Amino acid sequence: MDSDSKTPTRVPRDFESLRSIIIERKATMPKRLAQVAAFALANPDEIAFGTTASIAAASDVQPSTLVRLAHHLGYEGFSDLQSIFRERLRDRTLTYEERLVTLEQASGEDEDEDANLLSGFISAASQSVNRLAATVQTDTFAKAVDILAAAETIYLIAKRRSYPLTAHMTYAFSKLNIRHQIVASPNGVDPEMVQFATQNDAAIAASFSPYAADSLSQAEALADRGVPVVAITDSAFSPLAARATCWFEVAEADFAGFRSLSASMALTMALPVAIAERRRKRTQAKSTK
Repeated sequence: MDSDSKTPTRVPRDFESLRSIIIERKATMPKRLAQVAAFALANPDEIAFGTTASIAAASDVQPSTLVRLAHHLGYEGFSDLQSIFRERLRDRTLTYEERLVTLEQASGEDEDEDANLLSGFISAASQSVNRLAATVQTDTFAKAVDILAAAETIYLIAKRRSYPLTAHMTYAFSKLNIRHQIVASPNGVDPEMVQFATQNDAAIAASFSPYAADSLSQAEALADRGVPVVAITDSAFSPLAARATCWFEVAEADFAGFRSLSASMALTMALPVAIAERRRKRTQAKSTK
């Protein structure tokens, strides 16, 4: 039997589990399977909507490669694998109003509706933080702090749902006297703003699936200029991770389709303090010489 057709011990039946399995196995996947797996995680809507032919063309592989990937992951065929992406799409494409209706239908006449709602969000936040605690690598954190502590100016990039992360870091950096620049101009000059960055600077960029196009383009522009980028994202196959000097994988849990930023916020609270402490120790070390 070919190495790419071996069945894993567990077959994921939801998108988050599938994503974890792909990341876990990506280093041992044959080249073509890893290529289409990366495409699938970066373009989940294309997998959900597309045909075998269109997906194969978009990911630059043969249609048979999609079937091989499905078998490699333990599915009966590509349609079985595709169903996971369609199930994810059904949850993720709900409008906020539709999510509220879903919550209302689920709670019915429950007198403890408000308490259950609060409990659900607290549980999701707890799961996110616990997952980060179990998976974050301390050497990655130390490397990120080294990069950022050495920077003259730290550029902060995040849009849409991720924006609160940079808003908090702006506050923390200001209080800690760390020079920074949030890339969020009201007059639309963000592309010009990142052109001021040099190799003596660094950036923190945050974006999660389906990934904000502006965040990706700005992080790419910085990386092309030799500016170190520390990324906060949700997948090893994230286009943001691909251009980063180092990156953190943060998979946030959700409640009824509403995804929190609890784990990401914990990380972005730790980074400014760690940077300030690293700089303080370096200053003390120089003064004692």
